[in-house]
Amino acid sequence: MKYFNSIIKTILFSFVLLLFIANDSQAQSNWEVGVRFGDDFGIDATIPLATRPRLHAAAYFGNDFGLGGYFDWMFALDGGPTGLKFYPGVGPEFYFGNDFNVAVAGDFGAEYSFDFPLTIGLDWRPRFMLTDGFNSYWGNWGLIARFRFGEGVRFKAE
Repeated sequence: MKYFNSIIKTILFSFVLLLFIANDSQAQSNWEVGVRFGDDFGIDATIPLATRPRLHAAAYFGNDFGLGGYFDWMFALDGGPTGLKFYPGVGPEFYFGNDFNVAVAGDFGAEYSFDFPLTIGLDWRPRFMLTDGFNSYWGNWGLIARFRFGEGVRFKAE
């Protein structure tokens, strides 16, 4: 149990540290918080690290409680709509249930930011379990709706 508590403290400390780093950055984008409907219901948030990369955090509520943190790289189509973004990403996921499990997951998606403070998107988060027999899971599609805070710059292709 001491090992489990140590892991939890390390995860929480890392998350708080990332929040302070992201808050101190000179980001030209917006914080977003919302919900994700998919295999598991989740709370979804994005934290800008700069104009293009961002930290994408999620808390999952399903069979097990899970936390995920992904580093996303943002792309847009040349001549495409200003609010349309595509992103690949990668990061760890932690699951707390009868057992503690750790996974490495991808985060691939497309989203559209409207002129009012709403972003909607569709993403896919396949994962490879580092515990639990090294199983892989290729599902986890989700529909996302997030409220956008702030008045950062609009994402555009360069």
